[in-house]
Amino acid sequence: MTETLARETGRRLAETGDWLVTAESCTGGAVAQAVTSVPGSSAWFERGFVTYSNAAKEEMLGVRSETLERFGAVSEETAIEMARGALRRSRGTVAVAITGVAGPSGGTAAKPVGLVCFAWASAREARSECRRFDGDRAGVRRQAVERALQGVMDLLQPR
Repeated sequence: MTETLARETGRRLAETGDWLVTAESCTGGAVAQAVTSVPGSSAWFERGFVTYSNAAKEEMLGVRSETLERFGAVSEETAIEMARGALRRSRGTVAVAITGVAGPSGGTAAKPVGLVCFAWASAREARSECRRFDGDRAGVRRQAVERALQGVMDLLQPR
């Protein structure tokens, strides 16, 4: 399913003339890996940021320390700042950001293992959501990659 979504995302980006940039935390670059496995992705994939630590989110993407302190790394607010920062610090026209708790540890009652927050952004809009995925670390990460790609396609739908 991931390969199919990556190919379809690439086809849609090529049609619209957009360039994708990724900002990833808990997926560790898996979205960038999925899309760059598609032949011809150099025509629509601009770059990827892997910002696993809070310091990396701040330094590479411009996420505000106040946002991280108030909402935490795993939040829609942080995901939106990650996506917008990825656009500002690249030549991309569409961004996807992912931050979450892949497990098997690190979860809390408020932010359990499997909670992943996403944001998708372009010059005209930004969307975000959090989802809870079941499974082990690999399963959570795979589902997060698939949701991220589907969200890119949704963002590119004509309005």
